[in-house]
Amino acid sequence: MTNPALYAAIDLGSNSFHMLVVHEVEGACRILAKVKRKVRLAAGLQPDGTLDLDAMGRGWDCLRLFAEQLQDVPAGHVRIVGTATLRLATNIDVFLSRAEQILGHPIRIISGEEEAATIYQGVAWTSSGTGKRLVIDIGGASTELVIGEGTAPLLLNSLDMGCVTWLRAHFADGRLSEHNFEQAIGAAQQQLAPVAAAYLKLGWRTCIGASGTVQAIQEIMTSQGESEQITLAKLRQLQRQSMACGRLDALQLPGLQPERVPVFASGLAILIALFDTLAIESMVLAGGALREGLVYGMLGTRQECDAQERTADSLIARYQLDREQGERVRNTALRTLSQLSRPETDAGAAPMLGWAAMLYELGLCIEYKRAPEHAAYIISHIDLPGFTGAQKKLLAALLLNQRDDFRLEPLQHQNAVDTEQAILLARLLRLAIILCLRRTRGTVPEFRLQQDGCQLTLILPTGWSRQHHLRASELLAEARRQTEQGWPLEIVERD
Repeated sequence: MTNPALYAAIDLGSNSFHMLVVHEVEGACRILAKVKRKVRLAAGLQPDGTLDLDAMGRGWDCLRLFAEQLQDVPAGHVRIVGTATLRLATNIDVFLSRAEQILGHPIRIISGEEEAATIYQGVAWTSSGTGKRLVIDIGGASTELVIGEGTAPLLLNSLDMGCVTWLRAHFADGRLSEHNFEQAIGAAQQQLAPVAAAYLKLGWRTCIGASGTVQAIQEIMTSQGESEQITLAKLRQLQRQSMACGRLDALQLPGLQPERVPVFASGLAILIALFDTLAIESMVLAGGALREGLVYGMLGTRQECDAQERTADSLIARYQLDREQGERVRNTALRTLSQLSRPETDAGAAPMLGWAAMLYELGLCIEYKRAPEHAAYIISHIDLPGFTGAQKKLLAALLLNQRDDFRLEPLQHQNAVDTEQAILLARLLRLAIILCLRRTRGTVPEFRLQQDGCQLTLILPTGWSRQHHLRASELLAEARRQTEQGWPLEIVERD
């Protein structure tokens, strides 16, 4: 018997085979299984265009692992696609015949353009942002480039270069030399040359990377204490660190997983070429790509709202949060932020303060006394489509610091905004929660918030504290707590 709430997507890539199984819960996807195996199908592609039997055998062995899980998923909820290497192989029928027999489901070989469009849908569903965005996915044998806005791709291409094929072409001797790197970068630039002008003309606001190469680079950077933003300078630094290792079999970088070592240099070279040719300023890691695009395409649910909003809606429904109270605290918190004279505040600060306010009662689903810790734990350990890793850390740190004693370490160790801004957001969140303690419409007082350096002054109407004893008491206790931390907070009343 199959479960009608289950969905599965399988991506037969040139480097790895992936299976994603999800359970639809409250309009969102709960991941039940993520299975990935390095098959390196592209390594078995021969000069005459045929795929050798060893590579096919590795693929079939992997699909036997996937087949068992698919037995619980309705046939109409399964999508299996093949990409670049299977597009190129001249003896594809041999592989497909056995593969479909193993899986019990049809496999569709999709074009490069369809792959790029589906990748973009996966990013649109799982990554937040407004305006045009450039999405890049470096696979084993192809690289997809898409500029889109909202859920619509505007310009897309699939180029014949990937981390496995570039490994064979430019790092076959195993040497991490400057010559090999520059040859690989130059060859990638040649592939990009015919399409670069169209991308530069259309332009984009943000750039998102949706591949194992980008994930590996981000993991290395975080291990080295860097922010999650990838830049050309950071990529060149990683190139120098790689060359210092001398050879692929000696490549060791903090945060680099062993399974990524063989294709790391080739993927890095392609990414450097992309940054250089397209003048990319910075890139962040996507929340999803091809598999997520396939799954959400089957779900067919609403795509008009932002990915972060969909995720928050799902959490509010799943944990039965009081949406009206969350919106009240959010509006109050954002009002405090808007009154401060800090034009240098990071643009990403306000949305994170807003989401922390909307979700501040998340920990109550477990119990009250340690609710901030429970909320932070849930955020840290749950899938949050639309939120980057750094944003999750900031959100968890804010929820942990919503009341009681400050716990500074999480605020200091997140890298979405600087520490000073993170502390300010926590201070504002705590004030907003106290001001909204009544939980009813029309009970939040008219207030002004002034800032002088790290000192905040909350100005309330004259006589307000004599009529609202509990909130006045809580505000005074909070003022003492913040002042003792070295961030003066004064509560005054005047008209």
